[in-house]
Amino acid sequence: MQTVREIATEIVGREGGFVNDPDDPGGATNHGVTIHTMRALGIDLDRDGAVTISDVRALTKEHAIEIFEKHYFEKPLIALLPPVLQASVFDMYVNAGANAVKILQRLLRDMGRSVSVDGVLGPQTIGAAQAAYLEAPTYIADAYGIARRNYYFRIADRRAASRKYARTRAGRKGGWIKRAEEFISPRYHLSHQQFHQRVAAWV
Repeated sequence: MQTVREIATEIVGREGGFVNDPDDPGGATNHGVTIHTMRALGIDLDRDGAVTISDVRALTKEHAIEIFEKHYFEKPLIALLPPVLQASVFDMYVNAGANAVKILQRLLRDMGRSVSVDGVLGPQTIGAAQAAYLEAPTYIADAYGIARRNYYFRIADRRAASRKYARTRAGRKGGWIKRAEEFISPRYHLSHQQFHQRVAAWV
């Protein structure tokens, strides 16, 4: 089983280096850490009294890993989830914040569990996740990964500017979809034809 540090290191590798895409609501980002996160945590690396793009550029991979471990794994209590879910929920929490937990909560409700969809891993959600795992140990990780993939598709359905993250210019799977499928068994990956059919309505 991977350590939290190993998972966080892989997440940083997926996120890449510095980007400042005007279509990304997260704003300037480096190694997956957004300027909004750095401001919320008060990470003023040049100590000039303000967290700016220069601070984002200066963020190191090691610092990003530490931020993810503390604020995206330990603080949200992801360690209390079944081990088969931890890497995927952690990765999604870095990518989408509390929506990672809401996706899990909606999945648990679909599986017949009574949980609130509030984005918080409290005793209710953690207990329901543990029970669902015991009921379907070989299913729940794939189910969560598929729910992640559907979440990305829904964003792109609603927001044309986000479609470039789900589909490449060549018409193939974009970063969002490939990222979700890293946590889904190959038998549940979309074929090129299935993917093309799913995004056919996009301009």
